[in-house]
Amino acid sequence: MDQDFNNLCNCPIRDVLDRIGSKWASLIICMLEQGPKRFNELGRIIPDISKRMLTRTLRELERDGIVERTVLPTKPVTVQYTLSELGRSVLPLIWKLIDWAQESHGDIRSARRKFDEAVEIYA
Repeated sequence: MDQDFNNLCNCPIRDVLDRIGSKWASLIICMLEQGPKRFNELGRIIPDISKRMLTRTLRELERDGIVERTVLPTKPVTVQYTLSELGRSVLPLIWKLIDWAQESHGDIRSARRKFDEAVEIYA
């Protein structure tokens, strides 16, 4: 691996994982796996995301070609979001990470407790 990790523009790992790795992006991608969703519907499904952060994340995912935004000719205008082909291609990887997180969560929490207890001793 001969990557320039210090230059975000030239490092595909940092560039892509910065976007896909955010908690909001991966949640939105997983929710869109079930089919097209409107903005407010996504907001209800992910209740702790602010409208500002939902807007920002959807725009970033659209810019990266992960999500497609469709304006439907209704009155009032309806906008829906779907996963693109590229977005669907990342789903198996996200689900694999979710499975790993669920399997490893107990071990991670235990490691955190041990670390925090050790740090308290030296504090």
